[in-house]
Amino acid sequence: MKNNYRLFFAMLISLTLIVSCQPSKTNKDLTIIPVPESVSVSNKTLDINKDTRIIYEDPNPALRLMGEQLAGFISEKSNFRPEVAPYSSVQSLENDIYLTINLNDSTFGKEGYQIHHSDGQLLTIQANDAQGVFYGMQTLYQLFPTAFFEAADKHSAWEIPLVTISDKARFAYRGMHLDVSRHFFSVDFIKQYIDLLAMYKYNTFHWHLTEDQGWRIEIKAYPKLTEIGGWRKETKIGHQWETPKQFDGQRYGGFYTQDEVREIVDYAASKYITVIPEIEMPGHAMAALAAYPELGCTGGPYAVQGEWGVFDDIYCSRESTFIFLENVLTEVMEMFPSTYIHIGGDEAPKTRWKACPDCQKRIREEGLEDEAQLQSYFISRISKFLEKHERQIIGWDEILEGGLAPGATVMSWRGTEGGIAAAQMGHDVIMTPNSHCYYDHYQGNPSEEPLAIGGFTPLSQVYDFEPIPTALNSTEAKHIIGAQANVWTEYITDNDEVTYMILPRMVALSEVLWSPAKNRNWENFYNRLPAHFARYDALGLHYSQSVNQVKTKLVVTETADTLVELTAEVPQAQIFYTLDGSVPDQNSSLYTEKLKLNKTDQLKVQLFRNGQAFGEGQAPVIK
Repeated sequence: MKNNYRLFFAMLISLTLIVSCQPSKTNKDLTIIPVPESVSVSNKTLDINKDTRIIYEDPNPALRLMGEQLAGFISEKSNFRPEVAPYSSVQSLENDIYLTINLNDSTFGKEGYQIHHSDGQLLTIQANDAQGVFYGMQTLYQLFPTAFFEAADKHSAWEIPLVTISDKARFAYRGMHLDVSRHFFSVDFIKQYIDLLAMYKYNTFHWHLTEDQGWRIEIKAYPKLTEIGGWRKETKIGHQWETPKQFDGQRYGGFYTQDEVREIVDYAASKYITVIPEIEMPGHAMAALAAYPELGCTGGPYAVQGEWGVFDDIYCSRESTFIFLENVLTEVMEMFPSTYIHIGGDEAPKTRWKACPDCQKRIREEGLEDEAQLQSYFISRISKFLEKHERQIIGWDEILEGGLAPGATVMSWRGTEGGIAAAQMGHDVIMTPNSHCYYDHYQGNPSEEPLAIGGFTPLSQVYDFEPIPTALNSTEAKHIIGAQANVWTEYITDNDEVTYMILPRMVALSEVLWSPAKNRNWENFYNRLPAHFARYDALGLHYSQSVNQVKTKLVVTETADTLVELTAEVPQAQIFYTLDGSVPDQNSSLYTEKLKLNKTDQLKVQLFRNGQAFGEGQAPVIK
């Protein structure tokens, strides 16, 4: 990463500008993501130079901080630093930007904003709350030319198009998840991850902190959770299903101290992002059981797992387990001010409970029918504990099984069916179906992609996602409060792999969650991507261009013939191919239907758009 990476995202972009009467961009030329609710472009551009001032409404320390950060951002690429001044200290507003929270329009809520200008001499970013101003500046920074981010020398002026924008969020919950238990990521990288979320107007970071493969958060009452549970003796190499199993033989682990957790929570709050912790229960608990074997049904021995999957050993339902979990959650609540606490609830086999005398006794004493209802009891009991502390649980859709705890919010991952059922019961829902929102899936031809868990979730499929199912009526639909993408890290081992898997898929989801559905258009979105790719290049970010790749799929017919299907996400593109291994051009065969290949055929393909060869590489050679 380049040294200016953190500064780039930390700076909240708002500008004090002077009009330059040169041809301006049109609406179609703008590359803002997520696309605003309404936007118009004047026939003028704005020149940011040494006379630029940033004026903030006072007294408002949040706006002052935004102004100072912006001034520092501009000065990184300029031979001047804009003056930052409170409104009360200026005689007049000329050639300035004015940051203000005097919008006084409830329809914009806390997150909406307006950008407008007066005779080209004053640019105003206006909202009901500082959070709205923040989002307005995230939009405005995207008006900077790519040259700004690439510049090696300091400039005396920068031009951006002059726009008028009115904008607000479609969904209240806009989330990104990161699993740090399968693979651990540093505090610095977590902050960089948060920076990316802020850039695209996400407001929630779901932090997956405990798993079978590692316990990553310091709990002072139970030091063995990190001393033992935070480390595994080795890690599986290759896919989980590959045999014979191979391991790297390297001890692996790490954890966040409570001070580091608070540092990240505060950092996220400065970007108007809420951090929701996930403490898994009753399943995915092997790391905790390895540290405290008495928490399991059999007493162990248990080990922090070095491979992936679902394990039979889960938390026992005896009273001492609930005391442990309540003590853990008490410390968690002290670190995280979020209303929501995620308690997992997924993939909890009942094998041990069925054979456990304590669990069977619990079922009898509580008048439960079976182990499914025991899980519901388990979740409900934790929910009641959190409610006493004015918190609320979120759980994966398995918490529906055996009956849903009152007040629980469901995160629907196994498709949308769980979310539909919960919404029809009157529960709030966050949609995160693995069909559209799992970024550990492949996004291009697996032979040309980093090792992934499986699945196939290309960029266009993410963009096509609609969080509100048609099965819901208008009243039920109000319970769909948003959606989230999940980044599970069994096969994602370092920072570059994370950014490769989320960029640009998280960018597509940001438009799904922020922008009006009527404003979404795949071709228009695709045409805006290159400007963002150029910025990632300038910032040294690793990202995927698999959207520009021809996708290949083998299809077996009823007659046992194997056909090759070619697809492309690039709008208005054609696929030309050859069977002799030569490089295709527009004189080659145009793909129109599935191909039946002979053993001697060597398929090569090439995308063409607007008569030009296009795309990242070619489909793999198939013989």
